[in-house]
Amino acid sequence: MDDLDYLYTAFAIVWAVIFGYLLFLSRKQRQLRREIRELDERAEDRER
Repeated sequence: MDDLDYLYTAFAIVWAVIFGYLLFLSRKQRQLRREIRELDERAEDRER
């Protein structure tokens, strides 16, 4: 492999890691929104 092959491979790996991290953050945010919604519903039920 020449230098450009290593560069392209490293570039692809970095983007794959970034994409994976963004997926992780997206799932975590969805989970947190669900938990907040559940807590809001519990708080409303206690107020009644």
